[in-house]
Amino acid sequence: MPLAQQHAQLSLTPLRDARLTPDYYVAHTEVASPYIADLLSRADTVFDIKPLMVADLDDPAASGLDHAPAGTIAAGAIVEGPVYLQEGTRIEAGAHVIGPVLVCTGAVIAAGALVRDHSVIGPGCAIGFGAEITRSLLVESVFMKHAGFVGDSILGRHVHLGAFCSTTGMRNTVGPVREPAVDEVTITLDDNRIGTGQTKFGAVIGDEVGLPAATVLSPGTLIGPGSVIYPHTHIGGILPAGSRVR
Repeated sequence: MPLAQQHAQLSLTPLRDARLTPDYYVAHTEVASPYIADLLSRADTVFDIKPLMVADLDDPAASGLDHAPAGTIAAGAIVEGPVYLQEGTRIEAGAHVIGPVLVCTGAVIAAGALVRDHSVIGPGCAIGFGAEITRSLLVESVFMKHAGFVGDSILGRHVHLGAFCSTTGMRNTVGPVREPAVDEVTITLDDNRIGTGQTKFGAVIGDEVGLPAATVLSPGTLIGPGSVIYPHTHIGGILPAGSRVR
């Protein structure tokens, strides 16, 4: 079934629910980056953030991202395609960045990290060895210093990912995995099935959340700010703000 037809069959009324808005997960008025604060304010739901971000990175002149690079790219770093660096950013030797990517003030992409394909790395983020990030927004001061994967996701302020944490962004309910993906990722909110409008959608992790090492998130996982996740192998669904998951 075509994606548009799948989406039309899903309930749209719950999209007005506060738990689907960016403000529920990220205090965007406290975000240091003017661009990221504006991006979050333009999104009606969390599902709108990635498409808006992709459009901005594909048209940097219109979105004001086509400024002269102000950061540092070390000898031995691999940088391909358009990569926009703000003041005080560092791409260290051995890091690999494939644009379009925006790296905001003070962020560091360390040796062995891979950042690619329409990602925004917010102010003060630290991306370390073995970490891979794609099509994702890291709002501010996100620490992902160990091996792991974040794709098609939004990570709020002061989120910390332990070693080997991973988001998963594709439905895999029938037969072999297909690329490009064709099945829409959906979520369930109060018994209502809601379409994300995307065939790849990982997770939204609110402000001040830490994931213990080796945590895997199902497609369409939404974790409210201030939640505490105890050592767990697999998390999914919608966790309200301040949740405790043992």
